[in-house]
Parts: sequence; structure tokens; C-alpha cells
Amino acid sequence: MSEQQPPFRAEHIGSFLRPQSLLDLRAKFGRGEIDRQELARAEDAAIKEALALQERVGLKLATDGEFRRRSYHSFFYRQLGDISIDTVGGEDAKGGDPGKRGSQPIALIGSRVQWKRPINVGDYRFLAANTGLLPKITIPGPCALHFRGGDAAVLASAYTDVDQFWDDTVEAFGKELKALADAGCRYVQIDETAFAKFGDPEVQAALRARGDDWSRLIDKYIAVTNRVLDEAPGTLRIGMHLCRGNRGGQWHSEGSYDAVADRLFNALNIPVYFLEYDSPRAGSFTPLRLVPPHKSVVLGLVSTKTATLEQKDALRKRLDEAARFVDFDRLAVSPQCGFASVDTGNPISPAAQEQKLRLVVELAHDIWGTA
Repeated sequence: MSEQQPPFRAEHIGSFLRPQSLLDLRAKFGRGEIDRQELARAEDAAIKEALALQERVGLKLATDGEFRRRSYHSFFYRQLGDISIDTVGGEDAKGGDPGKRGSQPIALIGSRVQWKRPINVGDYRFLAANTGLLPKITIPGPCALHFRGGDAAVLASAYTDVDQFWDDTVEAFGKELKALADAGCRYVQIDETAFAKFGDPEVQAALRARGDDWSRLIDKYIAVTNRVLDEAPGTLRIGMHLCRGNRGGQWHSEGSYDAVADRLFNALNIPVYFLEYDSPRAGSFTPLRLVPPHKSVVLGLVSTKTATLEQKDALRKRLDEAARFVDFDRLAVSPQCGFASVDTGNPISPAAQEQKLRLVVELAHDIWGTA
């Protein structure tokens, strides 16, 4: 791993706790009490504060914290058509009881997937104009929509051919990545909610009940993702974050990476993996033995689901354990997920959020001499 190019030794996944003042203004906007310009000014100010936080703790990358969106999944896919990826019981999914399994969100596909205009280019340009850190743009995985609805959701009203759905998806993601690269973006993280969940027997059973062979679905999703990567401009450094769910401290699945590890690390053409490893639900580091020597791994050892601050010595021991399977030179550290995958956030305070980011940076300095 290069010390000047991503991934950096100290990383984070993307979203931050929204300031309450911004949430209040967004509620006012929803009620028609303020206009879009006033909300945008508040978003700009809040993002600048988030950039200052990232600079203050010593990170080399920066995101906008997802401050312009309720959730990045919902926002992104809604730009591609009459699509909702984030519903539970027909309504937008919300947080629940922290520490418990949450309901899997369901996708509703009311139109064909179509890229009409850049989705994240404005976000990139705002970051580039307001920080000297390297902007990182996060986008959903191209298979997330299908994973949450299956062929039934695809064929319900918008499509008569699943292959056409996949062609449209690949085209849309390819156009967005090209638009980002053309704007100057160099660092993109794909947030894939499917691969890490395939090892959960409950998820396997749910997929089987809707008519999907979960193992064949892995192969399909790898093939689709590789098609997107094949179209991506060579100037982009693309990593993939794998997640088992992160909504208000809840999670959606449990189980190790064993069921997907060989294909995930060797058949999928991703050079960087951001892996959730903050709890026993993720299993052991043993699957990392299958990571080929030209790929790197960012270990998500610090939890964003709880305010408890991890002990640096314990994290160092976990890194030592992981290094039995992947050389230290190909490892980095991060929180396991974002701090607020939806705008209501996880059950921690802004102070705890900053402590955890500082811990990641300090751990990286202790081990590699740099963040």
C-alpha cells in the first residue's frame, strides 16, 4: 500500500452523525416552512464542520458525512427512477432497538433503471473546493437493489426481462463513475450490502423462500459488479465496503465471510475491501488467508453501533491476529461502518464519534507511523 494513495492506513466508511440543527431544518423543509436554498446553506455549513472534524483528527481522506441525504441508498437509487430500496412495511425504514436484528429493507421498482444526470458530482466538487484532504465518494453497490427485492421486484411492473434490468444497472453505474472521474474524482467506495450477508442461515432461508439459490446469486452479483468495474475509468481507485446492516445501532445479518471468501477475494475484481470486523458476528480472520497478494484489506475493528470506546491494546492484538493471514503492509484500520447510515444516526454522541475516529488514527500511527 502506498502512503500517498488510498486506501490510507486510517480510514472511515463515510457517514457522520447529523447535527440536530440540520435535522430540525430538514424537518422544517419537509413541512414547507423553509425553502431549498436555506436548507442547502445549512447543509454546506454542516459539511464544512464535518471536514474540519476529519482534518482535526488527522485523517487523509474526507467525505461529506452524507449530510445532504436521509440515506445514501435511498437518495442514489431514487435518482435512477421510480425506485425505493429502503422500505419496511411500505414505508421508509427507520432505526429500531440498538443491538438487535432489524427487518431487512425491501426494494420497490416502479420504473426502469436509468441514469439521467450526475448524482454525486456536485458532492465531489464541494469537497474538493473546501478541503485539502482527498475526497472519497460513496455509492451503493450495483446489486443492492436486486438483493432487496429479487426477480419478483424487477418483474413486478418495470421489466419483463431481468437481463435488461442488469444491462440498465451496469450502464447507469458506468455513467456515474465516468461522470465522477471526468469531474476529477479519484477515490470511490462501493457500499455492498449483499456479500457479507450470504453467510447468515436466516438470509439464505429468506432467499430460498423467494426462489433464489444464494450461492448462484453470489456468482451473478460478482459478474454484474465486474461488468461495472470493467467500464470504470482507470483513474478511479475503487474499494468495496461490506456490511451486515447498520441502522440506528441495529444489524440485519450475522455470520462469517467463509461462505463467500474465495469468490469474493479472487473472482471479484476489487483491489480494496473494507471489512466489518467489530464483533463476533463477523467470524474469525481465517477467511483472509484467501486474499491474493495484490489486494489490500481495511479492517473495521471499531464499532459505530455503540458508544463504548475500544482499547487500543486490544485492537493491536486483533491486528496482530489478522496479520497471520494478510501481511501488515496490506492492512489498514477503520470503524466497521458509518456513524449514521440514515439521518437519525446511531446511538452514540458526537464526542464519542470523534474519540473513535481519533483512536483509528492513533492506532494507524502506532503501527505504521502514518495515518
